[in-house]
Amino acid sequence: MTPAPVPAATASASVAPAASASASAGVTPAPDAMPLIISVDDHVLEPRDLWQNELPAELREQGPRVVREKVKLAFSGGNYGFERNVEDGQWCDVWVYDDLVFPTGRLHAPAGFPEDEVRNVPAIYEDFRPGVYDQAARLADMDVNHVEAAVNFPNTFPRFCGQGFAERKDKDLAYRCLRIYNDWMIDEWSAGAGRGRLIPLTLVPLWDPQLAAAEVRRCAAKGSYAIAFSENPHRLGFASMHSGEWDVLWAACQETGTAVTMHIGSSSHMPSTSPDAPLAVSMALSSQNAQGSLMDWIFSGTLARFPALTIAYAESQVGWMPYLLERADLVWRDGVGGVDLPDPPSSYVKGRVYGCVFDDQHGLISRESVGMRSILFETDYPHSDGTWPNSRAVAHRLCEGAGMNADEVYAMLRGNAIRAFGLERFGITS
Repeated sequence: MTPAPVPAATASASVAPAASASASAGVTPAPDAMPLIISVDDHVLEPRDLWQNELPAELREQGPRVVREKVKLAFSGGNYGFERNVEDGQWCDVWVYDDLVFPTGRLHAPAGFPEDEVRNVPAIYEDFRPGVYDQAARLADMDVNHVEAAVNFPNTFPRFCGQGFAERKDKDLAYRCLRIYNDWMIDEWSAGAGRGRLIPLTLVPLWDPQLAAAEVRRCAAKGSYAIAFSENPHRLGFASMHSGEWDVLWAACQETGTAVTMHIGSSSHMPSTSPDAPLAVSMALSSQNAQGSLMDWIFSGTLARFPALTIAYAESQVGWMPYLLERADLVWRDGVGGVDLPDPPSSYVKGRVYGCVFDDQHGLISRESVGMRSILFETDYPHSDGTWPNSRAVAHRLCEGAGMNADEVYAMLRGNAIRAFGLERFGITS
């Protein structure tokens, strides 16, 4: 079933003025007075022909490409599986890259499908809304959803921080393919009509911190000031945050004003309790990865050594932050943690560490403890837990439920994102 179009009449939200940070405080703005949203976690399906167009002829067979096959998808024991070339399967765009086989499924981008059609079944790109992969259609979908600007993570085989490249044996080819992705992200997806609306988010070669630092500088020179990184690089088989090996990368990020953003699942692991635990256990515990990651950033001394660096956790929510930082401060004060940190852990968070909200009423009610300057908003388009095309209504429900005033609403929906990602560089100043 093809996603249904959204009535054009709703697109008028795109011309609504952003609410000023100096708007009168006291009550939550009415739904139609909510400021335009800056979403810090959306996703884009990579062009099917990108690498086949950009790689030299002798590398195209080994590089990323799409083949169309009949496939069956399954989910068992907490893991996704698939069968290829099944006669009674469904047509599927299957990514093939070196030793990787990665089928496209409807769950990659179900925005616009009726709820009872959001299932784990194979898909080809034409099954999805064009806004999932086409720039003009994406901008139209953002207009419908009252979204001015959005940061976009990968959505298929590259995965959330480029694991799809890092896992391949041929690292020369992987680096070439990663650079092709970054150039497309900066020069095509986020350019032209997308300038200032589709905020570029680039990948780094996780297998080589020196090379990663060079890619940060290269992409910053081209106009990209945010990278996707892993919430736990050790889980991916690379140096831990405590090793000091990543300092060359953080120095490049600090030097170029590049933000570091980490999506849940970017360690290729999700928290659970046992092999037979249902998926619900993992989903309910999803913020645990961000909790562990933040402790690594703080207790490794990274945030202390790089005082201008900012980091953000996509899909992390924020309600967990107050207790974790209280506990971290207690451990630091008692001197039992085996670290030499000059200041309390919580002191490194304000205005530098951000959590992203899409459905965290408790976190917003606790915003004074969290720190209002640490809360961002996301729509997660086009994922199944995303809020398109009702993100403004969802934001209003959350803000009103927490009793947030106009200044606080502005900070969460756009003001904090402008500061976290340095969006003044894209002409977004208020």
